[in-house]
Parts: sequence; structure tokens; C-alpha cells
Amino acid sequence: MKINRILVSQPAPAAIERSPFQELISKYGITVDFHPFIRVERVSVKEFRSQLIDILAHSAVIFTNRSSVDHFFQICEETWVTIPGTMKYFCVTEAVALYLQKYIVYRKRKIFFGKSTFADLVDIMAKHKEEKFLLPLPDPHKPEIPASLEKLKLKFTKLILSHTVSNDISGVDIKNYDIAVFYSPLEISTLKSCCPELPENLRLATFGNGTAVSAVDNGFNLSVMAPTPESPSMVNALDSFIKKLHAGEKVDYVVINKTDSDLQIKQDGKSTAKKTKPAVSPTAKKHR
Repeated sequence: MKINRILVSQPAPAAIERSPFQELISKYGITVDFHPFIRVERVSVKEFRSQLIDILAHSAVIFTNRSSVDHFFQICEETWVTIPGTMKYFCVTEAVALYLQKYIVYRKRKIFFGKSTFADLVDIMAKHKEEKFLLPLPDPHKPEIPASLEKLKLKFTKLILSHTVSNDISGVDIKNYDIAVFYSPLEISTLKSCCPELPENLRLATFGNGTAVSAVDNGFNLSVMAPTPESPSMVNALDSFIKKLHAGEKVDYVVINKTDSDLQIKQDGKSTAKKTKPAVSPTAKKHR
């Protein structure tokens, strides 16, 4: 089997030559199409007010991405809330912190950021236990984020500022692709709603344990999964998979076996243990 065309369930990058997928395009001469399977919608002012949350009762705001920054300041503007200069901001990365310049005068003494993960940021917030944090989140969101704050007994309030909903993918002909790449459980749900059974030629690739579990629970066979110790990124995982297929090798479907505490993920005789929700193990099959 030769891979010629890949569908990625994300918005198209501003410049494809700077996309990580450019590596696959250049190396294998394949076509990569981008079509978002989900979209983020900010809550209305009415829904915001229904949460009965006083923004000014908090001394710090936590931002996990740029969208949360936009949604927060937009809702403040629409509800006539003026953020005081004393407000502190805790951002998951420096890039998110720098994005604050769109709305405030950037002062590093009031802005803190982690290296790359939310766990990095939590370590910083642990040194500011006197603050009352406001945590803007989408719905749905990863429960690990508020759980990590609860574990440290930090004072915080969850504020739902957006909803992630399924996108219209009626214009996507899934049969035209050899691999489809997904990054969230909701994207898998969107796929399931429009395509209960995958075309025989299509291989599924997922990023993250939750997405992999969703694929299996929806009855799909999983061909590629990232991150793993061998393939920390989706492009790494796809590169390895495509290389084997083009060389005529047989590659096992990913097999997920759930024990009481660990998710065992096996492919090509290798396995790793990951914490996640329960999942049903699919039958291992071979494909070319």
C-alpha cells in the first residue's frame, strides 16, 4: 500500500512550508489536506452571566492558550468589566504570555509563564498560594487541569468561556484519503457521525491517549498513535508508519488493552503503559 493523501482534522496553517507536515510532503511527495472537524464558539454574554462569577473578585487569571486570552478580554469588554493593573496573569507558555500584549501593557513582574506544559505552570503557581485564581476553560476540557490545582489546594474558580462543537464536514470525501489524523475525542465523534464505518483503504492516526481510546470505543481500528517514546510527535509517527508501508512491511493495528490502572498500547510487538480511562481492546489485525 502506498500513501498518497493525508487528511488532517485541524485548520490549515498560515504557511504550509512552516508546518511540521511539510517534512512528509517533501519526503514522500504526498498531498496533505487540512479540514477542521471541530470549532470553538465563545459563550454569549447571557451564558457568561448565568455562571454568577465575579471576575474582579479574583487576583490572577490562568491562560492555557491564545483563544482563552481572546475570549476573556472580549467578554470583559462586552460586560463593561475593567481589569485592574494589579491583576496577575499565569500563562502556560511564553508565547501565550506575549500574546497578552494585544490587550494589556506587558509587565513581566505581573506575568508568569511555564516552559511548555501546564504542569510547568502549576509549579510556578504553587509559589503564589495567596492568589485567588480565575481559570477560563472550554467545554469540554481536560479534567486534569482543575484537578492539578485542587491537588495543591489553590483557590480557583472555573469559568467556562467557550464550547467546542462539531464542524460541518459534509464537503469532505473521506474515501479520497489514505490516512486521516485526529487530535481530540470530539473530532472522532464528528467522524463517527458522518462515517459510521471507515472505508477499507483509510488508516486512522490519533494524537493523545483520550483520542486513541475514543477511536477504539467507536469501533475504529487504529493504525498510528502518538506520542510514544519512539514517536514523540504525530509527524514522527506518520513518518515511521509510511516508511514501513512503502517498504512492503506488514504493520499491526494498535492494540489497546486496559488493566486496572494502565493503558497498554502495543504495536509491532512493543508496548508502553499510559494512564487513561478504560477502553475496550480491539482485535489485532494486519494490514499492508
